[in-house]
Amino acid sequence: MAIKQATVGLWFSVALVLTAAPSLAQTEEGKAAEGAAAEAPTPAEDTAPTGDATAVAGEEAGDADAGSLEELCRIDPENCVKVDMKAAADRVLAPDMYAVQQIWALRKGRFEINPYGSVTMNDQFVAHPGPGVGLNYYVLNWLAGGVNGNFYQELNAESDFNFETSRAARVGQPITEYQWNVNANVTLVPAYGKFAVLSNFIFHYDFYFLAGAGAMSTRPKAVVDPDNRTFDWSVKPTWGFGGGIRIFFTRYLSAMLEIRDYMFLEDLENPSIASGIDSRGLPLAQDPSTWLAPDKSFTNNVQAQLGLSVFLPFSWKYELAK
Repeated sequence: MAIKQATVGLWFSVALVLTAAPSLAQTEEGKAAEGAAAEAPTPAEDTAPTGDATAVAGEEAGDADAGSLEELCRIDPENCVKVDMKAAADRVLAPDMYAVQQIWALRKGRFEINPYGSVTMNDQFVAHPGPGVGLNYYVLNWLAGGVNGNFYQELNAESDFNFETSRAARVGQPITEYQWNVNANVTLVPAYGKFAVLSNFIFHYDFYFLAGAGAMSTRPKAVVDPDNRTFDWSVKPTWGFGGGIRIFFTRYLSAMLEIRDYMFLEDLENPSIASGIDSRGLPLAQDPSTWLAPDKSFTNNVQAQLGLSVFLPFSWKYELAK
């Protein structure tokens, strides 16, 4: 038992010695480091104060900025931009600034060819569809003079409403047929703009007003007494006004929708049938002088015209300030 206790004590002593040896070495190294630190100069003994060092660093940074362009040219001569900085700083700046985009499709000095199809909007007894074409020349970007014409013959159609009403009430409603009309017009374009569709497509548009005068060929259609009456075409003076909108697909091509009122004094069939015999012994019902109503009827032919506008020449040079 005594031997075992002596052995344990011996090993314990060896462990203490091994543990204490590094600690003693570190202590000696620490003392040496403290001595070296004591011998090092203090900040007060430095050759340049901290404030002066900052100033020097700032001057060096300023020199680097001032010569940055030259430095860039020295590093990459091929991409060097030669700029006279003094001349650039002294130049006068007077740029033209426009808040509104330029007109996308100029009209001044251009012809507009306008083929379209038309249909009557305000006559419930007879329809007057037909093709038409217009030609305009724009003296100014907002002012044009031109002509247009419509063709109706063989396309007039009596409505079902008129036929059924006449048959039910035994009363014929006087109706007329149109053959053609031509007009001279003045067009004003007061404004233009643009709009987006589906946030991806931008369309330019303008709207316009016009007024004009011309001639129209019409005739009554025999409804009251078709057995005796036949009518010839006759020409009447017309006048009217209208307006429309154009939506541009390119600088020379646009879609057009126009509403136009052609006004004139119309001859209508006499709703009464003359009775008796004239001086020649013929029935008065066969006398053409009894076929027309005694008074002319003021007529509004309100017409919708849908078509295309083609501007010539296709290309043009901007003459407005950019």
